[in-house]
Amino acid sequence: MGRKDASMSRTPVDQYRKQIGKQDYKKTRPMLRATRLKAEAKKTALGVKEVALVLAAILVFLLAFYAFFYLNVSNEVDLDLDPDEN
Repeated sequence: MGRKDASMSRTPVDQYRKQIGKQDYKKTRPMLRATRLKAEAKKTALGVKEVALVLAAILVFLLAFYAFFYLNVSNEVDLDLDPDEN
């Protein structure tokens, strides 16, 4: 009677996992290895979001760098020009 109660307490999720486990057991080792490698590659691969964020950060840095020097050069030119010289 204890066994019957123990098997009844399984959730549908546990039953589903057990069924999937039985199906995976039927697969060959190379197939399982390929599936595992594919999942690991997917986890470690860079996403489009990460690449876009890095490119945007580099672009913002370059624009700030350019703007800083542009403003410094334009201020120096304005200070050096003397209207009375000509």
